Amino acid sequence: MNIYLDLFLTFAKVGVCTFGGGYAMLPILQREVVEKKGWAADEELTDYFAIGQCTPGIIAVNTATFIGHKYKGLAGGILATLGVVFPSLVIITAIAAFLSNFAEFPVVQHALAGVNAAVVALIASSVLKLSKSTLKDAVCIGIFLVAVVLAFFVGLSPVLLIVAAGLVGYVVRMLWKLELGGSAK
Repeated sequence: MNIYLDLFLTFAKVGVCTFGGGYAMLPILQREVVEKKGWAADEELTDYFAIGQCTPGIIAVNTATFIGHKYKGLAGGILATLGVVFPSLVIITAIAAFLSNFAEFPVVQHALAGVNAAVVALIASSVLKLSKSTLKDAVCIGIFLVAVVLAFFVGLSPVLLIVAAGLVGYVVRMLWKLELGGSAK
């Protein structure tokens, strides 16, 4: 198959699972891009998620753009982005045309409640997979725990959390390197 068509179709498949937003797509992105296609490693995907969270836009769209660009340059980035948003455009257009007429029906409300529950499970799955490849030592676990507390109990902005965590990680690793005379991971 043409690689550009493959990029578009792979990300379109991911884009079909947009219920719940970008975070719900993360485990699907991981399976398609890392496990099936080998277009990125787990660590790269984690970096793309972090950068995608910090940049304007939807995390799944940003991540698709990064992966497509890494794999096939500008054209790959554009096709991956179009692929991930195309299903949403079609689905939202169809829903907008019909939902206002059916939103009050109990069957529609119950179906959406079920979809929302599945989205929570997908996000939890993504968190577990990311934690396995990211929380490898005491420094990372410490940064994670502090970020959880600041996010849930203080309500600190995700962008500030990511920037601060990056700075703390860098400073700790550099101090570790200087102190031990070894290499920083």
